[in-house]
Amino acid sequence: MQISNRPRLILGSASPARRTLLKSAGIDVDVIVSGVDESAVEAVSADTLCQILARLKAAAVAERVRQSEAATLPGTGPATLVLGCDSVLAFDGEILGKPADADDAVRRWQAMRGRSGTLYTGHSLVDVGGGRVAEGVAATVVHFADVSDDEIKAYVGTGEPLHVAGSFTIDGLGGAFVERIEGDHGTVVGLSLPLLRRLVAELGHSITDFWTAD
Repeated sequence: MQISNRPRLILGSASPARRTLLKSAGIDVDVIVSGVDESAVEAVSADTLCQILARLKAAAVAERVRQSEAATLPGTGPATLVLGCDSVLAFDGEILGKPADADDAVRRWQAMRGRSGTLYTGHSLVDVGGGRVAEGVAATVVHFADVSDDEIKAYVGTGEPLHVAGSFTIDGLGGAFVERIEGDHGTVVGLSLPLLRRLVAELGHSITDFWTAD
């Protein structure tokens, strides 16, 4: 049973990993995919790019929610917050989002193996009713295993790395190819819970307000 006055959190992302991470932290969310064209946005640094994309995603979803709830009188219900996130990998002077295709993923892994990169995840949290926004970027250094060509071929063949920033996951098959990290595990998954807690507080709430109750 959910508490009636519990704030509502909407995740502006199609990522099942982000939703699963939130659920494991006791937070059920609604999902509305933003539809933002990520390929149309450019930036000179990975942290700037992921923050811009997170901001665009959150703003697009928040506007759709405002329009759908236009008939509701302000202040008559619980707060609605929209969270936009985006992740990119900074490696060897390049900004790596999702690979273009399987060959691109193979080339990336051949370059990344035995080395490290920094995974950046931008967060933008919008209070739909009040219009306030809280933002931040989390960064975690990822040290990749010195995997073989056969391992790379097998991994890319699963299709998993074709749909994620940097061509790897840490919470799936790719976890075996990550030797260690320096920073928050959630950042690599695609959402930093400690950063989310701080952003929620900036907007006048507590992360515990979003916990579901049995």
